[in-house]
Amino acid sequence: MLDVVIDTLMDSIKLLPFLWIAYLIMEYVEHKTSNKTKKIIQKSGEYGPFIGGILGIFPQCGFSAIAANLYAGRIIALGTLIAIFLSTSDEMLPILISEAVPINVILKILGIKLLIGIVAGFIIDFITRTFNKNKPNEEEKIVEICEHEHCHCEEGGILKSSIKHTINIFLYIIIISFILNTIIHLIGEDKLSNLILNKPILGPMVAGIIGLIPNCASSVILTELYLSQVITPATMISGLLVGAGVGILILFRVNKNMKENIKIIMLLYIIGVIAGVLLELIGITF
Repeated sequence: MLDVVIDTLMDSIKLLPFLWIAYLIMEYVEHKTSNKTKKIIQKSGEYGPFIGGILGIFPQCGFSAIAANLYAGRIIALGTLIAIFLSTSDEMLPILISEAVPINVILKILGIKLLIGIVAGFIIDFITRTFNKNKPNEEEKIVEICEHEHCHCEEGGILKSSIKHTINIFLYIIIISFILNTIIHLIGEDKLSNLILNKPILGPMVAGIIGLIPNCASSVILTELYLSQVITPATMISGLLVGAGVGILILFRVNKNMKENIKIIMLLYIIGVIAGVLLELIGITF
């Protein structure tokens, strides 16, 4: 249990700079820019899936945490959020590098995740714009986050209010991550791996469920299982596509529309599983 506590604290502390940057950006947009500038930022989402997909492939959970916050404030579009969630690497990249996996294999894995993330993001944004083109634009929601947190953001300027938001979310992450890490510790990674052994079609479905674990543990489990040749590359990619680290956790904390959050999770899962099954049928190898 001491290891669980230490891992929880270390993983949470790694997120602090990313969380603070996200809230600093949101506070700046809310308090220091004009309505016209806000609209320009929101409209830049047409290219968001491409930029978001590239940012997402960098290791650690930080960019998914930033994306969840920016989406809740409606600074980025849904397609950009999905692109980042799908392409995010979490702990996969450092593990592959530390295990001396050939660079061409690493690039193939990252490339597949990046391509799926970008394509899915553009498709989602196209569908969203098509169905919402006759609807009024959604109002800015950064203020709603401040009201939800009861942080009195108008007091003390953007630096003080961004720190307040960061501390609130940081404490929330520590509590939930500790609960999740404890459950994983009690269940055991061996039992989780047995769920997806010798199941070529069901494998991606079960891996997707593991990917839904809202912290970096899921990417560690899936990557280690792949390196141990317990699961196929397609099954690993399926789970890694669904896994967005603490981004999912933060999304449920800062975006009060629970139905929307559930739809986003379902969308991630469906995309990840379908991609995994197709890659399995193709027989992709590295």
